[in-house]
Amino acid sequence: MLFQDLFAKKTQMPTAETALKGREDAIPTSSLHFVNGNALKGPWPGGATGPEGLEIAYFGMGCFWGVERLYWNIEGVYVTASGYAGGITPNPTYEETVTGKTGHTEIVMVVYDPAKVSYQTLLKTFWEEHDPTQGMRQGNDVGTTYRSAIYTTSSDQLDIAIASRDAYQNNLKNAGVSHDITTEIKPLDTFYYAEDYHQQYLAKNPGGYCGLKGTGVACIS
Repeated sequence: MLFQDLFAKKTQMPTAETALKGREDAIPTSSLHFVNGNALKGPWPGGATGPEGLEIAYFGMGCFWGVERLYWNIEGVYVTASGYAGGITPNPTYEETVTGKTGHTEIVMVVYDPAKVSYQTLLKTFWEEHDPTQGMRQGNDVGTTYRSAIYTTSSDQLDIAIASRDAYQNNLKNAGVSHDITTEIKPLDTFYYAEDYHQQYLAKNPGGYCGLKGTGVACIS
């Protein structure tokens, strides 16, 4: 197969007819966060909704290993997890997602306390720590699974995410960046936890790969 053919297959979203079929059962993971020992899948203190509870955000910035480490180190983040979202195939495996035939991108779930850290602050990290203009890739990582994405859990999150994108696009333009932001922003459909070895990968493997690289343009939160 020619390189350009392989590239095209990995960067084109599948349809419901062409996507891999997946499976009924979820991929098993540990129940606790490797770094802080908090519950990886809940239940979480106060639930995950409500004015006094925790809230959840979902960010895709390329390879999820480095992204997850970024967020678990932020004050006010309760727990993080690597997974897949935005696609078609139910309960996909890593080997399936990287073919481009599931439609999913690598996503990090961020459970946070809004009394300690705002959604706007999490978005500032998102925009500044990767390049959101690259389409179906991030650096040397190529394919639909590495596309930039924000999946929201409320109408407020959706409005804030869109407003922050527009503001950051203006910042990029003012800094001389000619490319437009390609980040996919939409309500979350389903988040699937990635395999256990992906969870908190860079804490388990401190010398592991991290391909994160921002544009150098600041986001004013």
